[in-house]
This record gives sequence, structure tokens and C-alpha cells, in this order.
Amino acid sequence: MLLPLSQQKFKAMKNIEKEILSFKESIEFMDVSKSFLYKLTSEGRISFFKPNNGKIYFKKEDLENWMMQNEVKSIESLEKRLLTKNFKSNGKTN
Repeated sequence: MLLPLSQQKFKAMKNIEKEILSFKESIEFMDVSKSFLYKLTSEGRISFFKPNNGKIYFKKEDLENWMMQNEVKSIESLEKRLLTKNFKSNGKTN
């Protein structure tokens, strides 16, 4: 069942404030499929909690950390980093 847009926004805003998310909330938060999140858990690639061998829960911080891994830097940021490193190694300061 599709919710009206205002209800969808309210539900999304509510999840932003939560520290622990259910499996369903985690799928929505990460914008991934059920099968993909199950795969991450079964392969041990993401931390989760399963109290009493029941439902699966996630710390929102763990989900955010997983999503932010393997950052691909822009060419501009790599050039700036290289220039900064070269200036420092040459003893020059700005």
C-alpha cells in the first residue's frame, strides 16, 4: 500500500531521529532491496543484532559507516591533496 507523500515524509523523518532501525526501516534508510541487505548480513559485511533469534536490527551509525566506505575522491580533491603534500615536504607554508 502506498502512503500519501506527506505520510511518507513523516515516516522518513521519524527514522532519522532513531538510533536503532528494524530490518524494514534499514532497507528504506539505505535505499536497498531486501535481498541485498540479507546478503550483507549473511556474508558478515555489516553488523546487526538479532535478539532472541528473532527480528534483525541495525545501529543507524553502522549503516551510515557502511554506506560511506570506499570513498572515491574527485580529481580536484586529489590534486589539492597532492599540492598540499608537496608544499609541506618542500618546507613551504602558505
